[in-house]
Amino acid sequence: MDHPAELTLADILHLHSALPTAWRAATAAGSFLRDERPSGLIVESKSSPTDAVSAMDRSAETLILATLRTAFPADAVLGEEGGEREGSSGRRWVVDPLDGTVNYLFGIPLWGVSVALVGADGTELGVVCLPETDEAFIGVRGWGSWHIRRGTAQRLAGSSCSDLTLAMVTTGFSYSAERRQAQAHVLEAIIGEVRDVRRTGCAVVDFCWLAMGRVDAYYEYGLNPWDHAAGALICREAGMQVSGISSGVDPDPFFVAASPDIAADLERLLLAQGADRMP
Repeated sequence: MDHPAELTLADILHLHSALPTAWRAATAAGSFLRDERPSGLIVESKSSPTDAVSAMDRSAETLILATLRTAFPADAVLGEEGGEREGSSGRRWVVDPLDGTVNYLFGIPLWGVSVALVGADGTELGVVCLPETDEAFIGVRGWGSWHIRRGTAQRLAGSSCSDLTLAMVTTGFSYSAERRQAQAHVLEAIIGEVRDVRRTGCAVVDFCWLAMGRVDAYYEYGLNPWDHAAGALICREAGMQVSGISSGVDPDPFFVAASPDIAADLERLLLAQGADRMP
C-alpha cells in the first residue's frame, strides 16, 4: 500500500472509521487525569501493596467506555479496571485508562492512556495519550504510526539499531515480589550485554519510545492485553519487530519488541537467562 508522504492529524483520523472516537476517548480521559488529579489521592490495594489503584483510574475508564459504548453499542469492551462487556460485532475495544499508575501517584510524568480496537484479524488501531508530555501516538494497521504533538503529526520509523551491544533497552517489573526478584537476576545478566537499560514504569511509554527511536528494544514478562494492544501495533507500524518470545503471538506473556536487526539476538540472550520461566 502506498502511503502519503505527510498526513495531518485530520487526515490520520480519517484512516479508520472508528479512529475519531478512539482519539476522543483517549484524549478526554488523559485531560481528565492530568487536570483533575487531586493533591491527595485515595489509594487502594489491588493485587499487592505496591499495586495501587486510584478512584481516578476507575473514573477515567468509565469515561472512556461510555464514549465507546455510545458510538459502538455492538462492540465488546475489555478494560483493565473491570469494565468488560460482550458484543455482537466481532470487534473488541481494549482499554487501559491509566498505564503507569504508580508513576501517576508519585507525580512522575510517565503515564498514559491506551485505547485499541481489535478485530477478527488482530488489532486494527491504537491510540496512546501521554498527557504530561503533551504527546499522543496513533497506529493504524496497514497505514503506519504517528507521533502527535500540539496538533502536528510525524510519521514514525522506529529504531535502526543493528548491534545489540549498542542498544538502549527498556524493561518492566512485576508487582509480585517473587517475580521481581527473578526479573532482577535476568536484568543483571542483560545489562552487561547492551549499552544501557532504562525502566520507565509504564509499558505504553516503552512501546512508544521504541516506535520513536528513543530506545532500541523493550522486553517484559506478564503483560496483559490492555498493556500491549495499542503499543504493540504502534511499534509494528513503525517497522519494529514485536512478538511473544515463546509463541510469536500476542497472547504470549513475554513480549520482546525491538529493532528488527537486534530482535533475534535479544531473544536468544533472554532465553539463555530463563527469562521466559518466571514464577
